[in-house]
Amino acid sequence: MTAKLLALGTLAFAAFAQRPSCMPVEGDQIRGSDLARAIPAFKQVPPNIPLAPTPGPGGTRVFTAAELQSIASRFSISADAESEMCFEMLTEPLDRERVLEAMRASLQTPDVHIELLEVSSEKVPRGRVEFPREGLGAPALPDRKSPVLWRGNVVYGSDRQRIAVWGRVNVTAPVSRIVATESLKVGVAIQTNQLRRETIESFPVLKPANDKSAVDLEQIVGKLPLRTISAGGEIRMDNLALPIDVHRGDRVRVEVRIGAAHLALSGLAESNGRIGDMIAVRNPDSSKMFRARVESRDKVIVELASAGGQ
Repeated sequence: MTAKLLALGTLAFAAFAQRPSCMPVEGDQIRGSDLARAIPAFKQVPPNIPLAPTPGPGGTRVFTAAELQSIASRFSISADAESEMCFEMLTEPLDRERVLEAMRASLQTPDVHIELLEVSSEKVPRGRVEFPREGLGAPALPDRKSPVLWRGNVVYGSDRQRIAVWGRVNVTAPVSRIVATESLKVGVAIQTNQLRRETIESFPVLKPANDKSAVDLEQIVGKLPLRTISAGGEIRMDNLALPIDVHRGDRVRVEVRIGAAHLALSGLAESNGRIGDMIAVRNPDSSKMFRARVESRDKVIVELASAGGQ
């Protein structure tokens, strides 16, 4: 029994060893020209005629001796096909220059520097290389140079099939930011001389619509830090607040508007507020409380639909 199995294994190995290597094919179809390249006797087959779909990457399409003989008869070719013919999709290593070109096109960031450390080792079909921006990972700290993974695709074939690829990269670009020249304290208005614009090599983050990075000095001057900002720290708008225009206890001018009529009186602010905020105000004569909108640092507005006392 063992000898019989050994003999069968030997025959199977011999058959495998005799099978010709697969002919690479570019395109969606194995055509007459591909068959003629593999077997010159079939050069009479029209070059553009499709004979079978090209197998996917890693697959093979074997024409048996019977299939080859049928093709020969179909095109009146005098050929005795005694062996089979194997075809496979043409694949090649991922071209690093094309990868870098696709990455740069995706970022569209001036002066970006991409260091390609590693790419997919698997062979891929010929096609368009794409590395979309959303496939790029981000380092834990944008101002640190650390490798990140960028996922992409090779798009091939007439029906735009995709095969996943990847690259490991270091990506940096000149990035402008505004930093503090000294420690900025909570609640203390920021002055112009406490700020500096600088350019650093950093990971080029695409700014979303709700990005909170400060762009202009004018956006920052006069605002109040919500947390202490150390010297050299980046200024972000989500760490700043507008200054208080009216403080609790301030005496304010109150303008009451009743249609076209205006009434002026004095009041005491019972809460803090900025221009546009609604705050609580007390009438010092009657001690009545009412709500008013801050108009300026010393003025609030009350609008009534009809006449009414305070």
